[in-house]
Parts: sequence; C-alpha cells; structure tokens
Amino acid sequence: MSVETEFRALVRHEVEAQLKPLQQTIAQLQESLAISRQLESTIAPVARAFAQVLGGEAPVKRGPGRPRKNEFVASSTTSSAGRTARKPGRRKSTEAARACGIRGCERPARAKGYCAAHYQKLRMLTTRGDRPSAWVDFPAPQSVEDIKLPRGRAAAKALSKR
Repeated sequence: MSVETEFRALVRHEVEAQLKPLQQTIAQLQESLAISRQLESTIAPVARAFAQVLGGEAPVKRGPGRPRKNEFVASSTTSSAGRTARKPGRRKSTEAARACGIRGCERPARAKGYCAAHYQKLRMLTTRGDRPSAWVDFPAPQSVEDIKLPRGRAAAKALSKR
C-alpha cells in the first residue's frame, strides 16, 4: 500500500465520523416531516367540516407572497382608533369630484381646493411670504387666476435681491 491510499482512507474515516451525527439528524427530521404531513392530511377534512358547521369558510392553503387583495385591504385600512382610513386619491361615492380652484386646470382638487401641483405652489408661496391675496383656501372651482413664477437664473437673482 502506498502512503497516498492510507492518507485518503484516514481522511475519509474522519469525514464520515464528523458527518454521522448530521446524517442522523437529517434522517430524524425527514421522519418527523413525513409524520407531520400524514397528520395534516388526516386532520384537514375534520378542520374543513368544523369550519362549515361553525359557519365560516374552510381554510385555504396559500403559498408564499402577498395576501389576497381583500385580506390586505381589510387589515391595512383600519387605523389604530378602529376607523377605516381612506386611501389617498380615493373619494367616497357621495362626494362629487371637484375641479382645482385655478382657472384652466382640469385636475381634481386634493387639498384646500387646489390640485396637488397648485397646492405645492400655494405652500411654497406661503412659506416665502409671496402668497397672492386671490389665492385663498377653498376657492370656488376655476375661480383663481394662476401666476407664473420666474425660473432659472432670473429667479435666483430676483430672490437674492430681497
């Protein structure tokens, strides 16, 4: 015999000795998994029967991923106070869609009578202190004249002179 074959046999013996507990654990896990699958198949019809007797729907086995739309909405739209929260952009069916307060803007009003873009403009003008007197909160639809703001270098120069 050569030294190489002796060395290989020694290494093989050591590796097998180290892997034996792991192999036994895997075999036990496979046995317990088979038992749990058998138990599940035995109990599933009984669970469905109880659900039907109690008036509920039978449990449906789902795969991984997001929950169904109706399950997700039911859990996510309830706030901590128990009220159902409205999703942004959705109106109740009793509310009529109202146009933006700026003339010529056809987008629906979202906040204080203005669409999202014009509300942002209103906030910026209010922050800078340049809010026109015509830009009131909750104006009638299509009643306020839009203003053009300077852009680019001209705007930067105009703002720096203040």
